[in-house]
Amino acid sequence: MTTQATRTAAAPRKTPGTAARKAPGVGARLASAAASGAVRVFLLLTGLFWLLPTVGLLISSLRSPSDIAASGWWQVFTAPARLTTENYTRLLADDTITGSLLSTVLITVPATLLVLVIGSLAGYAFAWLEFPGRDWWFLGVVALLVVPVQVALVPVSKLFGAVGLFETTLGVVLFHTAFGLPFAVFLLRNFFAEIPRELLEAARLDGAGEIRLFTRVVLPLGGPAIASLGIFQFLWVWNDMLIALIFADSQSPPITVALQQQVRQFGNNVDVLAPGAFVSMVVPLVVFFAFQRQFASGVMAGAVK
Repeated sequence: MTTQATRTAAAPRKTPGTAARKAPGVGARLASAAASGAVRVFLLLTGLFWLLPTVGLLISSLRSPSDIAASGWWQVFTAPARLTTENYTRLLADDTITGSLLSTVLITVPATLLVLVIGSLAGYAFAWLEFPGRDWWFLGVVALLVVPVQVALVPVSKLFGAVGLFETTLGVVLFHTAFGLPFAVFLLRNFFAEIPRELLEAARLDGAGEIRLFTRVVLPLGGPAIASLGIFQFLWVWNDMLIALIFADSQSPPITVALQQQVRQFGNNVDVLAPGAFVSMVVPLVVFFAFQRQFASGVMAGAVK
């Protein structure tokens, strides 16, 4: 009897509130589901609203000049058979536009690759190599992040004019590379610094030198961050018009400058501008969706670290 009474006294008593606290009620679950559904609907509507100008641009690029002048692009849903690809045929037959697309590729690809290669090497050096003044040099790189592009336009123009790089593709590439490197070094240095030291020391004990250590260990681990940086740099250079308008060759300008010249020359010629703008938009979209997984991995890895 004494043992049974002791067990009964020692056993915890369950109160009605305990079960309620452990399992949420039906009302709480319904409220949570309703809130989640409302968030999804809001995000869906926001995405559709954000894509609305792009959809309008695509539809306008498929309409004839007379239809564009007569009504808005939303009227296409009343007569979808009037859509045509003549605008793209004329656009791609224009040597100015096709040449500007080639010029944009010749500027964007080298500027992106140079930033990735130099930024990766510098980021590894600042993260894991010991050299005099390393922290001060890194502070100098960080300080360059706050320098606006507009401040350097006049002095760089004079410098490029003196060395023969003004209005050349190489000059535009060097300008984009110089202003893309501070952010690249800052981002990759912080990412590489999070790599476990034990992993690098184990590779050094196995006889790996700095070059092999960088190519076989650091680069594979930093792939998501490098891919994210590459997407940012590619989009920035491809969509740039200010630097291209000042430093690029006026005879073979990038696509952004070529479209701006079309506006200045012909006025509101939407039948030319709409397909040209959409073509210039397709390439960055393809690049982004091609590396979307690496971009998301780089963002999440940076957030966790």
